[in-house]
Amino acid sequence: MDAAALQEFLAGHPPFDSLDRYALTTLAEAAELQGFAPGAVVVDAFAEPTVEVFVVVEGRVGLWNAADQLAGPVQERIDPGGLFGFGAMLTGQAVGPRAVALRRTTVARLPEAAVLPAFTSRGGTRFLAREMATAMRGRTSPTYPTVSDLLRTAPLVVAGTEPVRRVVQAMSERDVGYCVVTLADGRPGLLTDRLLRESVLVPGRSMDTPVGEVADPDPVLVALDDSVTEAVVALLDREADYLLVTDRSGTVRGAVCPLDVVVATGTAGTGLQEQLRRAPDADTLAATGRRLPDLLAELIGGGLGSARVLAVYSALVDACLRRAIELVLAAHPELPLDGFTWLSIGSNGRREAVLSSDVDSAVSFEDGLPGATVAGYRRAFGEVHALLARAGLGHDRHGAAAYRPEFSRTKSEWRAAAQGWLDNPIVHQGAMMTSLLVDARPVWGDTGLPAVARVFNDLRAHPLTMQLLLKESLAYRARMRSVRDLLARRPETFDIKAHALIPITNIARWGALSAGTTVLPTAERLRESGTSEMLPAAQARTMAEVFEVLQGLRLEAQLDQVARGERPSDVLRLDRLSPLDRSVIATAVREIAAVQRRMDNLTAWLPAEEWPVS
Repeated sequence: MDAAALQEFLAGHPPFDSLDRYALTTLAEAAELQGFAPGAVVVDAFAEPTVEVFVVVEGRVGLWNAADQLAGPVQERIDPGGLFGFGAMLTGQAVGPRAVALRRTTVARLPEAAVLPAFTSRGGTRFLAREMATAMRGRTSPTYPTVSDLLRTAPLVVAGTEPVRRVVQAMSERDVGYCVVTLADGRPGLLTDRLLRESVLVPGRSMDTPVGEVADPDPVLVALDDSVTEAVVALLDREADYLLVTDRSGTVRGAVCPLDVVVATGTAGTGLQEQLRRAPDADTLAATGRRLPDLLAELIGGGLGSARVLAVYSALVDACLRRAIELVLAAHPELPLDGFTWLSIGSNGRREAVLSSDVDSAVSFEDGLPGATVAGYRRAFGEVHALLARAGLGHDRHGAAAYRPEFSRTKSEWRAAAQGWLDNPIVHQGAMMTSLLVDARPVWGDTGLPAVARVFNDLRAHPLTMQLLLKESLAYRARMRSVRDLLARRPETFDIKAHALIPITNIARWGALSAGTTVLPTAERLRESGTSEMLPAAQARTMAEVFEVLQGLRLEAQLDQVARGERPSDVLRLDRLSPLDRSVIATAVREIAAVQRRMDNLTAWLPAEEWPVS
């Protein structure tokens, strides 16, 4: 069998059936075909880890997957098209299997470097999730329950004063792609192969440069006892090469990379994120984005908590958005890539989006851009939103969108507008715009606190704005059904967003503004701002818990809608919910309404200066 025939063979079997022609050609050319007589050992990955994946081309292979049962009968039989050895290759550990030819057999040996793309492809993601689910059947705990289980070796730690030359030599000797750099202030920095290329080799800096000058001073940190899912979310969110793992004292104990977690429980989003990030064209991006609901259903079905599922979803939406911007701007070379900061606002900004959520956006342009360039950007941003809509991520054409002039301004224009909203929130929809912009989260460009958000840090000095914002926050009332619905005898439905989640979100936003905290997620805002007479800590904690429970119900209900072929909606049919879920909703509405009534009553007699958190 030549390379062309092997390429055609691999294309007919998962996970290789999702690879493009270029990747398949590369894989087939790198493969080595080997024949085995009956009874010959193909590989014993219990003796030592393998750096290859094996595919049966002809014949049959028997597998022993448990080291303590090698003397027993064959546990699994692999026919043509089946593969084995990927667990040992991906983990770098001697985890089996032992493979023996059961008849005259031909096996294709696929080297690690060539086969890895297959495991981050669409088919690879599903293949790994399916294999892990099979392997986990009957077990009481996941293979990798915490980040500590992913660590293999102690980290390479160097002083920030060491020259790059010496550090590169140490990395080569240890055969690692990173090192931890102790910075001047004692904090850990991170140097990776990519940073070496970008910061030293490409610009031609001296190899005697102190490594502290080129290390990343703000690496992603996770704790030893964090769940693997949290590590995955961090990887997706920051598109990091490595995560540094610390103990409770803050000491770095090691690092994990995407390869370490790709086979861990609940990491199905990793492969999809890679496909979004590397989509070669708009059609591919749109098709990949439309698979997001299927991924969420897989994660929920696998037992991952709804809050974690939504965090993964938020990171994937960000990846889709960034790639959409890249693809659109590639068609407009006259528009600089660094001329603006794209802000996700609303639920996407707070990382709380679900399948029905609009992708609201705003843009902050660099000062001094010509008017023609700004107009060109706005047209391009319309194309970005159109591409996102094709990927299943729509938006309200009359809502917040980066192509609309009121949501795309220069930095100085944003600062002036925000100051005007504070001084007189009644004009130009000041209260509404304030509510939108304080939820802004940069996903492209300057990732620091947006200039418009910094203006709101001194909100306590503007009592009129505070009063108006509080009234706006209480305008959406928590309730089960309207009188109009009852009189019209409509089917029993519940708008979980309008009648429960928005009231909590508004209260949390007001509490965060009055407290001066910059966190964005609703539950975090409530926990950080609940210390005042207006919003006591106990009630704030209750609202946070209620919000998280309702978000879980909302997500599961929308996944059910998608499974029935319906468009995801926030209007839930109560007769489709379990009695327990209906009871939870009713209790949640009562809790929210009680907090709203209390805040209403306090505004009548509590002086405004006592509203903010002390």
